Amino acid sequence: MNKLLKVSIPILLILGLVLVSGCGASTSEAPNVPGEGGRDESEITDELTEDRKIVKTGSMTLEVGNITETMDEVAEMADELNGYVVSSHKYDYERRVEGRITIRVPFEKFEEAFARLRQLATAVLYETTTAKDVTEEYVDLEAQLSNLQATEAQYLALLEKAENVEEMLMVQKELSKVRGEIEQIEGRMKYLEQTSETSLIEVDLQETKGLAEPWSASAALKAAVRGLTTFGRGLATVLIWLGIFCWVWVPPLVIWLRRRRRAKS
Repeated sequence: MNKLLKVSIPILLILGLVLVSGCGASTSEAPNVPGEGGRDESEITDELTEDRKIVKTGSMTLEVGNITETMDEVAEMADELNGYVVSSHKYDYERRVEGRITIRVPFEKFEEAFARLRQLATAVLYETTTAKDVTEEYVDLEAQLSNLQATEAQYLALLEKAENVEEMLMVQKELSKVRGEIEQIEGRMKYLEQTSETSLIEVDLQETKGLAEPWSASAALKAAVRGLTTFGRGLATVLIWLGIFCWVWVPPLVIWLRRRRRAKS
């Protein structure tokens, strides 16, 4: 039995690699059978188009009157389209306010979401969209997953026939590797499914700039107080320095004053 396992494990590994490469070739070289099951070729093409997985993303920069209100409106719009808010941030600077909100909406609602976002802005400063077809990658992952699951079943069958601990450990080691690869592929497939079913839209928000900043008596008073405080701090600093270094400048000053008095007398 031990010899059987030692021979079977390498054979299974080679078989798995052959199956993976063979499946890839079969998917790319599959013959085109006209009328498949009596169906029209256009029907088959439509089905393939419907099954395609497209990852679509968009980005916009909008100028709006009030960022807080607009962020609430974007979140409400996403909810109405059966989407959701991924993240939102608001930045308060000294003279401006900026915001960013990221949403996901169903793939078929992408264009509608873009149109409604434009309506929320006083001006659209920037917008872009990208679409990536991940159908081929998804099909390849499906083939790899099928082959790995078949290999896993074979290892499980060998595990049941193991007669001692050494044989069990050998099979479990290879089985663990296969299961790790299966989990990776399933995770990637799940990610592609989620990102193709919902589209990501990032919205940067900037407040509309006024023609001139409004004058405020309180703001002017605060600015004057800040200026006076700054001047007082600077003057105090100079006096402290002069006091600390008086032994440097006082003697020369005394000598100069005495000479000046003598010169006058």
